[in-house]
Amino acid sequence: MDTHRAALLFVFFLPPFFLACNATAPGLRQAKWRRELATYSGSGLYETRYFTQTLDHFNFNPQSYAKFQQRYLVNRTNWGGKGSPIFVYTGNEGGIELFAKNTGFMFEIAPSFNALLVFIEHRYYGKSIPFGGEDVAYSNASTLGYLSVTQAIADFATLIIDMKKNLTSEDSPVVAFGGSYGGMLAAWFRLKYPHVVLGALASSAPLLQFDDLVSPYTFYNIVTDDFRSESESCYRTIKSSWKELDDTLSRPGGPKKLAKAFKTCSDEVSNLPQWIEEALVYGAMTDYPTVSDFLTPLPAYPVKQMCKSIDNPTSGNDTFARLYGAMNIYYNYTGKAACFDIDTDSLDDTVGTDGWNWQSCTEMILPTEGRSEESMFPANKYSDDDNAGFCESYYGVAPRPHWITTEFGGHDIRRVLKRFGSNIIFFNGLRDPWSGGGVLKSLNPSLIAMVIPQGAHHVDLRYSTKEDPIWLQNVRRKEINIIAGWINQYYADSKF
Repeated sequence: MDTHRAALLFVFFLPPFFLACNATAPGLRQAKWRRELATYSGSGLYETRYFTQTLDHFNFNPQSYAKFQQRYLVNRTNWGGKGSPIFVYTGNEGGIELFAKNTGFMFEIAPSFNALLVFIEHRYYGKSIPFGGEDVAYSNASTLGYLSVTQAIADFATLIIDMKKNLTSEDSPVVAFGGSYGGMLAAWFRLKYPHVVLGALASSAPLLQFDDLVSPYTFYNIVTDDFRSESESCYRTIKSSWKELDDTLSRPGGPKKLAKAFKTCSDEVSNLPQWIEEALVYGAMTDYPTVSDFLTPLPAYPVKQMCKSIDNPTSGNDTFARLYGAMNIYYNYTGKAACFDIDTDSLDDTVGTDGWNWQSCTEMILPTEGRSEESMFPANKYSDDDNAGFCESYYGVAPRPHWITTEFGGHDIRRVLKRFGSNIIFFNGLRDPWSGGGVLKSLNPSLIAMVIPQGAHHVDLRYSTKEDPIWLQNVRRKEINIIAGWINQYYADSKF
């Protein structure tokens, strides 16, 4: 299972609730967060626009000047007009509606900042496809070669500069927001284009998950720790189940037995271990303190609920019955599924897997597949060669695992960024397996790490709810105040 590809998905939501905002910077207005249901209703949340974007920002050969239509979404409801802030979401590896729908934090704070909201779709995803469509754009390495982080960030800069000119609002401060891969882009955007973007909120951004900066065993160790923290017996049941699954799959009649035990739609169950692993990994990543509905509907604290099901005494010693109960929580919390189609990728309708496979074969090399003997997953010694072999055979290109740290840094990050970096918030929740690659310590007074032991994958970007715990409310208030401080200082500096 290509977990590092699948797991970079990021933003989750629920309806808003009342919170006070302390921001009083010029261009801001004192306001309480509104209690308004910002449901996804297409144009009710945003206007869809297109920008004629340059294919290649860094070369001057004839093909570099080719154009494509880049989609972006705009919400002007609360914008104060000329000079007021612009909040930009740096799009991830999927259609931009997904992120506009689920980044409730931006919608909730926009009234207090008089902010214009802009969600920019990442090139090669959604409807922002060069070469006239996916058939050509994804056809070979020559056309896919324009899909890279540096090109995407240059897209953001180009679009924003043009948009500000069209609005006659060149002096508007711009703040970038993003979660997971989008959070990485937001941080790199601030570092590479400080003249375009004032600051960035990089939520659950595994900026250090490259080279040997972080152990490749960290990701699965955190997933294991999440489940083990709920129940030792839950951990041991999962850990011992893989051999039992493999043994049953290899025996005559075994697949049929497993199909019955897990209520699959077909007796073809060779993908069953991968399907179970996916639920455990995503359950840990989305271990939110409130009910959520994004990749799949889930209860509050899904890891706890999955372990309760695994430890349910009514299942006796039947390992498969125990695991089925956990899978039923992850894949069928609504109770609507009559059977499970385990051959359908749960992310196919959510992320652009074709584009991300290319990125993970070229520069976004995020070592995560190592599994120690203590892991609740089958032990696996990490090797770069496995990924390289696939990439060379499928695309005819060799991965460049050191390019991201060459282009954006990462080694000795405290020493390096202390000298020139500023205005970035790094949020990480330690129950998120991606937090192992996050920036977990503040680097200077304006490169601020916010680390929450109870937090999951960019929980701070979701819509708030009245059930949110105090720690989550406090995180959001702190983020608001930090952003307000950036904007205050920007307006103060503009007077000179």
